[in-house]
Amino acid sequence: SSQSTTTLLFTLSLTKMARHNRQKKCRRLRGHVSHGHGRIGKHRKHPGGRGVAGGMHHNRTWFDKYHPTYFGKSGMRVYHLQRNQLHCPVVNVDSLWALAGQDAYDQAKTASDNKAAIIDVTQKGYFKVVGRGALPKVPVVVRARYFSEQAERKIREVGGVCEIVA
Repeated sequence: SSQSTTTLLFTLSLTKMARHNRQKKCRRLRGHVSHGHGRIGKHRKHPGGRGVAGGMHHNRTWFDKYHPTYFGKSGMRVYHLQRNQLHCPVVNVDSLWALAGQDAYDQAKTASDNKAAIIDVTQKGYFKVVGRGALPKVPVVVRARYFSEQAERKIREVGGVCEIVA
């Protein structure tokens, strides 16, 4: 099937390449003075300028219509921007056990000696635990840099503990 497809594509490209002179547009347009480009406007090389020329001048209406924010500034300058201070990957409460793994969940579920599983989200590359979703009724110790109020409440409701690590 793939070979027949390849053959078909090859023959299509051959037919496109090996177009006879009698089939070409330029042959059909012989005798028509302007070759389909009109007498008045004429087919000149770059009548509006090359590329995006004239954005502030003769092409302004086009820019204003289709790219209204192309020119100008927006926002506020930050002189010494350090993005690492804003770096705070988050993980939701409902995916905490997915980080720990199925084995850890099964062990914590069947544990009779009141030992809670420890999930350190910082080792998995997350800094903050936020509160979307639900946790199963299995006590867990969660270690993170930050917790949202909702996440903290949900972890405590299932008998868990939130530990803040640096």
